[in-house]
Amino acid sequence: MAERNPFEIAKVRIVKAAKELGLDEATTTLLCTPQREVHVALPVKMDDGTTKVFQGFRVQYNTARGPAKGGIRWFPTETVDTVRALSCWMTWKCSVVDIPLGGGKGGIICNPKELSDGEKERLARAYVRAIAPVIGITKDVPAPDVYTNGQIMAWMMDEYEKITMESHPGVITGKPIEIGGSQGRGDATARGGVYVVRECAKAYGIDLKGKTCAIQGFGNAGQFAATLSEEILGMKVVAATDSKSGVYNPDGIDAKTLVEYKLKNGSLANFPGARSITNEELLALDVCVLYPSALENTITEENAGNLKCQIICELANGPTTPEADSIIDSKGIHLIPDYLANAGGVTVSYFEQCQNAQNYYWELEDVQKRLDQKMTNAFKAVYEMSVAKKTSLREAAYLVAIKRVADAMKLRGWV
Repeated sequence: MAERNPFEIAKVRIVKAAKELGLDEATTTLLCTPQREVHVALPVKMDDGTTKVFQGFRVQYNTARGPAKGGIRWFPTETVDTVRALSCWMTWKCSVVDIPLGGGKGGIICNPKELSDGEKERLARAYVRAIAPVIGITKDVPAPDVYTNGQIMAWMMDEYEKITMESHPGVITGKPIEIGGSQGRGDATARGGVYVVRECAKAYGIDLKGKTCAIQGFGNAGQFAATLSEEILGMKVVAATDSKSGVYNPDGIDAKTLVEYKLKNGSLANFPGARSITNEELLALDVCVLYPSALENTITEENAGNLKCQIICELANGPTTPEADSIIDSKGIHLIPDYLANAGGVTVSYFEQCQNAQNYYWELEDVQKRLDQKMTNAFKAVYEMSVAKKTSLREAAYLVAIKRVADAMKLRGWV
């Protein structure tokens, strides 16, 4: 199968929703167009004394509802089209959970697994120096994403403060708690997803207790999806895969033990008490909930017909192609779309911004309670739109999110 351009996929869905909402051509065009893109060259002194030039991007997709917000990915095959698509999805993500932010995303073409800690720090600081004029608490607030973490965010915040010669903890979220991070940020993406799975099951009369789930992609979000599905939903994890391996036991796998094994060994290979399984085999398992938690375009028209789950919770960004959507709908599977399912991360990032601005920090229980309320309200708005328009949850989520952004653009006089 040819590689799909994720931004073209994103635009197809925007146009469809805009037509349903009766939006005019100018509004539709603006919704399909990034407002600002920054392309940067980043010379970095390597440990061996040579200088390597990395390419980076920052895309601010739409700021009608507030400053741009979105993570920074470090990935060997990163492309500007992927960053555009992700910044686009961030716009709808912030809108659908009704937080006053727009969409942004950043990326650097690199393989962080080949970089020392010193090289990572120099790369992080070089990136911030390059994009400093276009970020800030009233402009654009980056965060961690694929292969970036709290330590990298700490370096980036520190570099920005050196440039401005002021304290600006809110310029970056996903920071360590010791320097202004928020309680509850670590598991927020998965926790938000688990909350909406709970609400989805209620809406469609599905009893989750004792039912099975499978996790495709066992990174941070996938690991927390496993443990929290057990803890909050009373579900049983039967399968998980990562980039190297996969495990399956129809009788159930203890999620905490599996996470500990992955963190210790770096992969799921040879996990005791379970047999090996591939990604494609996992997608075809007869489970109640499937969590696609890896990269884009995982569920396609080639494999969607094999799905047997009742609920799909897209913890990854863009894991399902448009062609697969129609197959999923025809099978009666309830698909919770990515920018609703994984919006817990940006919601708690927003909470982190609020705490930084107040210079007052919340207890973990408060963060989780507010996250639950935001995710529950967001699902209800999408579900009600789905019922009113007699459409899928994905289409309903687009209608809710895009209408809010279009309304903001109109009130501002942009269109």
